[in-house]
Formats: sequence, C-alpha cells, structure tokens
Amino acid sequence: MDKKSSNLSKENLEIAGRQFDPSDYEGESQLEQGLAITHEQAGDDYTEGTVDQLLE
Repeated sequence: MDKKSSNLSKENLEIAGRQFDPSDYEGESQLEQGLAITHEQAGDDYTEGTVDQLLE
C-alpha cells in the first residue's frame, strides 16, 4: 500500500467512526454539517410519527 492510499484509508476510518455531537451545528466542515443535517432529519422523522403522517 503506498503512502497516499494509507493516508486515505486512515481518513476514511476516522470519518466512519465519527458520531454526531451538538457542536456539529456550528461546524464548518462538510462532515460536521452533514452530521448536523442528518441528525435534524432523523429527529424530525422520529418525532413526527409514521411516513403517512398518521399520529396515534
């Protein structure tokens, strides 16, 4: 494995292991912004109910 592939592999492992943190809402990186948006969407779906929006 060459040096470039090794660095890329290490970076991919760091990204794959990353979890949402509330500070991601103020983050500048694409990863932080993506995690914040995904967290917001998942939270909205969880609190909304079913896909057809039928609340019990």
